[in-house]
Amino acid sequence: MNTATTLSACRKSSKKYFTCGLSVISFSLLMLTACKKNDDMDVNAGNQNRIPQIVADNFNLKMLHASIGRSNLKPLLSGDGPFTLLAPSDAAFKEAGYGTPLSIATASQSLIINTTAYHVLNGNYDLNRMPFLFNQEIRSQGGGKLYVTRWVKGNDTVITVNGSRVLAQGIKATNGQVQVINRLLEPYLHETVTDAVTAETSLTLFSQALQRSGLSTLLKGKGPYTVYAPSNEAMAKYGYQTMEDIEKADPEKLAVVLRYHIAADRRFVYDYILSTNATVTTQGMIDNNTVKVQLVPDAQAPGLYKSITLQGTGNTLVSNLVRQNIITGNGVLHIVDQVLKITQ
Repeated sequence: MNTATTLSACRKSSKKYFTCGLSVISFSLLMLTACKKNDDMDVNAGNQNRIPQIVADNFNLKMLHASIGRSNLKPLLSGDGPFTLLAPSDAAFKEAGYGTPLSIATASQSLIINTTAYHVLNGNYDLNRMPFLFNQEIRSQGGGKLYVTRWVKGNDTVITVNGSRVLAQGIKATNGQVQVINRLLEPYLHETVTDAVTAETSLTLFSQALQRSGLSTLLKGKGPYTVYAPSNEAMAKYGYQTMEDIEKADPEKLAVVLRYHIAADRRFVYDYILSTNATVTTQGMIDNNTVKVQLVPDAQAPGLYKSITLQGTGNTLVSNLVRQNIITGNGVLHIVDQVLKITQ
């Protein structure tokens, strides 16, 4: 082979390998680009499946979505976690007085912050694996106490948090999970039942009666206690119309009346619904007498119950709950519309 032929062959060979080399490089760059896009998609997909996005994508959690935005908790709930979010449904917000996202936007921001944060738990809480017990204490992300009950009712395993029923369990997010509940939880503001009673403007007469009878000290103790506190109107109907009436009352006789409104236990309304197989049960009080407790049917959900009434052995009419499930550090406070009477 002469020199010219050899050079020509080399040029053809070099061109061939050069072209192949370009093809390999181009393919490599294409693969790198594709990998980068896939990585970006994975990251974005992970972010889209974090708790705030799960809430935003759920048509039944619009109010909670607004609440998370108003409370500036989105950055926290978008973090690595893991977190468990107790998510009140839109119906739960409406029942608590928040009918539209605008009501969230115009409410006190500090109130929305405290309320929303109370629903956030550090860790991945699988509530369906907790023991079958009533009111097991856990802590919110900010340190507030919550109480979880897991119990069997009929053929169903029912879970409640502070007496609020869990409707949907374990909705998975990449940084935790969401548990939908049927009530907006109120963070407890008072360490003792006595403090909670004192803070309620509708319970000034009952609060004064606790002081006069010496029972306010008892309700500052470790507990737990559940108190069914008659409203001012209920106390007035019973005969204690003013502070002066209470100050004139015999402390021992006053204590007899009040002790019939205190149970040495932590009892949310739904605890009664779970713990009885009938519509009527009883509650023992600290004076060793019992109060009749009757379940109130839910007109919107046949076969289910939404509240309770109470009836003392000396009452002809039942006492209705004006407010329920006011949690404190050492118990629960309910407000009733009638003084409970003992048969004389």
